[in-house]
Amino acid sequence: MRWDSQRADGAGQATLPGVGEFVRTVRTPEFSGLVFHEIRARSVLNRVPGRSTVPFQWTVNPYRGCSHACRYCFARNTHTYLDLDAGHDFDTQVIVKVNAAERLAAQLRSPTWKREHVAMGTNTDPYQRAEGRYALMPGIVSALGRSGTPFSILTKGTVLSRDISLLADIGKDVSVGLGVSIALIDRDLQRDVEPGTPSPQARLELVRRVREAGLPCGVFVAPVLPGLTDSVAQLDQLLAAIADAGATGVTVLPLHLRPGTREWFAEWLRYAHPELVADYRQLYGKGSYVDRGYRRLLAARVGPLMRRHGLDSRTGRDATVETETGDAESSWPIGSLPDVAPQDAVIHEEQLTLL
Repeated sequence: MRWDSQRADGAGQATLPGVGEFVRTVRTPEFSGLVFHEIRARSVLNRVPGRSTVPFQWTVNPYRGCSHACRYCFARNTHTYLDLDAGHDFDTQVIVKVNAAERLAAQLRSPTWKREHVAMGTNTDPYQRAEGRYALMPGIVSALGRSGTPFSILTKGTVLSRDISLLADIGKDVSVGLGVSIALIDRDLQRDVEPGTPSPQARLELVRRVREAGLPCGVFVAPVLPGLTDSVAQLDQLLAAIADAGATGVTVLPLHLRPGTREWFAEWLRYAHPELVADYRQLYGKGSYVDRGYRRLLAARVGPLMRRHGLDSRTGRDATVETETGDAESSWPIGSLPDVAPQDAVIHEEQLTLL
């Protein structure tokens, strides 16, 4: 790997800026099939590139790679920056920034820090299985809270339930936004397309527990998979369950397929659903985003269902497809998370926003 020479003992030259010092590689029986590469990061607080139009400027990602192994994960290609592949390696080789909390606390103490919103879950999930071993997030959110920095978290990981009391305490002093990603409710399909994630039912229970603690909790119905999870019946069942769990907002996003993700997802689709391959070729062509006609169709299906389940009144807006052209390769739109982002967030045409 490109960072093999970045040893904690100082031997070798650092060859990959931002990765930091390599500590050790860990394999344990309780995390069978996973390899953890522990590093001490030089920086944990990351500035979003200026060309991005997401409504936040800072992110924190304590892990790289993700054991959730979602076939559609948009972040897969980032693993290739470390000479790891975007497929199996992304699912099983997890980079752990073991000093994330202490390094973040030091950065937040800088006199130049302006306490701008920090988003987590924008690249890989901060509450994936590794968090059960390393417990980095309590220190991270505590550092943000002590510094008076507002933050948001988007996750599929029910490990977050461990930190609900802590988040509720911090939320008394700073703005804390929580979001749970629930793309589908069919358990068999979930096991196939998101094999490392908690069940949809467990994530719905997480939403309920967060709300009972008095915290806002939006839900990302993301991604909607054409031909697999986009029927009226499927969306109706999922939105009904989300409403019942007490979600404070819903955002619906159709699948997008960036390089790295596109190839991995296509391989799975050819194996699992060969009858849909031609449809996907037509919908996505050579680009990352589904065509505009499909987005309009999806919005037309979702809008009435939102009203049926009272979700439009919670969010204050009907389902719409924005037609203003934005950067088609912008970062994952966590900024549109209900009750997390500023209300004047820029929403791109590839999003179905239900804020």
